[in-house]
Amino acid sequence: MNKHTTFSLLACLILVASCSDGPDQAPSPAVAVPVVTGAEKMVGQWNGPEGTFLQLAGVSGKYAITIRDLDGSRSFHGQAANGGITFERDGKAETIQRTDGAGTAMKWLADKKDCIVIQPGEGYCRD
Repeated sequence: MNKHTTFSLLACLILVASCSDGPDQAPSPAVAVPVVTGAEKMVGQWNGPEGTFLQLAGVSGKYAITIRDLDGSRSFHGQAANGGITFERDGKAETIQRTDGAGTAMKWLADKKDCIVIQPGEGYCRD
């Protein structure tokens, strides 16, 4: 190899090395963004008339439900199903669903926008 060939080869190697983006790096892992389901959007406290409320806690499809009515508080275990939360109360399957005030069939909540209902006449709202 003569000087010119060695110099040309060295110049090509430098040129190729300078075009590189740096050391090969594995792509950074995707950041996991939690998916909030319809049921998870219901977590928190929902208020009814005369101090009644329904409180939901939990994630990943499993929920603790506390219902305070005029007779006192009761607790239940629920699970996400069809955009709502199902649970058993007194041997009967119940479902908590999103609605508005009119959907609760309760005159005290009729003008509300963000509500849940178990059955007509048993509803709770946030606004």
